[in-house]
Amino acid sequence: MSGLKYLSGFGNEFSSEDPRCPGSLPEGQNNPQVCPYGLYAEQLSGSAFTCPRPTNKRSWLYRILPSVRHKPYTAMHCGNLTENWDEVEPDPNQLRWMPFTIPKSSEKKVDFVTGLHTLCGAGDTKSRNGIGIHMFTCNTSMVDRCVVCVVIISPIIELYNSEPHVNNFMWSLLFRCFNNSDGDFLIVPQQGEILITTEFGKMMVEPNEICVIQQGMRFSVNVFGETRGYVLEVYGAHFELPDLGPIGANGLANPRDFLTPVAWYEDREVATGYTVINKYQGKLFSSQQSFSPFNVVAWHGNYTPYKYNLDNFMVINCVAFDHADPSIFTVLTAKSSRPGVAMADFVIFPPRWGVADHTFRPPYYHRNCMSEFMGLIKGHYEAKEEGFQPGGGTLHSTMTPHGPDRDCFEKSSTALLKPERVADGTMAFMFESSFSMAVTKWGLETCQRLDKSYYQCWEPLRKHFDPNWRPSKQ
Repeated sequence: MSGLKYLSGFGNEFSSEDPRCPGSLPEGQNNPQVCPYGLYAEQLSGSAFTCPRPTNKRSWLYRILPSVRHKPYTAMHCGNLTENWDEVEPDPNQLRWMPFTIPKSSEKKVDFVTGLHTLCGAGDTKSRNGIGIHMFTCNTSMVDRCVVCVVIISPIIELYNSEPHVNNFMWSLLFRCFNNSDGDFLIVPQQGEILITTEFGKMMVEPNEICVIQQGMRFSVNVFGETRGYVLEVYGAHFELPDLGPIGANGLANPRDFLTPVAWYEDREVATGYTVINKYQGKLFSSQQSFSPFNVVAWHGNYTPYKYNLDNFMVINCVAFDHADPSIFTVLTAKSSRPGVAMADFVIFPPRWGVADHTFRPPYYHRNCMSEFMGLIKGHYEAKEEGFQPGGGTLHSTMTPHGPDRDCFEKSSTALLKPERVADGTMAFMFESSFSMAVTKWGLETCQRLDKSYYQCWEPLRKHFDPNWRPSKQ
């Protein structure tokens, strides 16, 4: 969206104030006796106070009213959002899902929160060690469902959804917000752009971009029609840029390409109240408050939401023979306590050149001690051009074999090895994890998108073994 501004860099010490209130950031200290403009100072901590400086994450927010002023939280219906990894028996099979269905707005209004569906995951939010993989399918922006609000606001929301250039009055129509106390959300839109309003400012995130909303940050999602995407949730760690090692100082995702929103505040009180939805220990709770949660006039710190355009990824690749491991395509990683082992990696397979000599170029057949969930934003994935579709997914669990289908193997085994473009017009990605993930009942049954014929893509693989083969004489 034109007009939105961002700050550039990954994990920087940023500062920002809404230009409507110049000088709203306190000078020389975090918590003065009286803040400029009569604001409240509030710290948001993303790490323990005692973490070493390189890993210490916090931001100071200067807001019109503190977030502590709200009614008590009460439990609410969780829908298909879950942390129950024992709903169904384990399934080690290769799993593939057809594109997940987006509900029609004429049939049912579904926003980002009600449209969250847990597909698989592992671990525990209470012990702060685990991950969840969710799909979101929605068709409406996050506004309250009370009759009064719907009657008054619906015509305005329709205008808002059809007009990308809206004024500040339209921006203020956000009556529900979400807050994840359990972990970080890495959001991958696949269909439809999403406008995310946060306590730090606003971000527009389009397909082929990603965003990260870190633990505890309040945000609201506006959509402009039928919208779908993927979410990787990590408990107990934050996403980092991977170490480059022998690659050197440059390559993969460059820090300057990550964008953080600038301060923007809303000073609005609503008689019907704002609903704050909190995900806590795997459950959803709601609370009411009379004022906007997006009332932060200024902020500073290194704990912020951010977004990234996948087109900016600098691909590292093989230029001689064989394969480099897919870890060279890692955009972000959430490290575990074991060196070199990730709780979760976010990996992409972008357009690039294939030039390897004497090499079977597609992904090789593989059994992995990690779990691999793959999604497709657009195009056709090189190893399976049929069946794996944008908006769908695959899960190859720990030590479950996987690899190219028969057509890909036969074609690539006899192809003339010349430089060629790979994955043009395509963006596939992988959530790779050291956890052995359990699939939910929604993923296996309720969604009715599981492709039970997936295994058949390998059935036509035939034997090429020839015991009489001898190397040709030079």
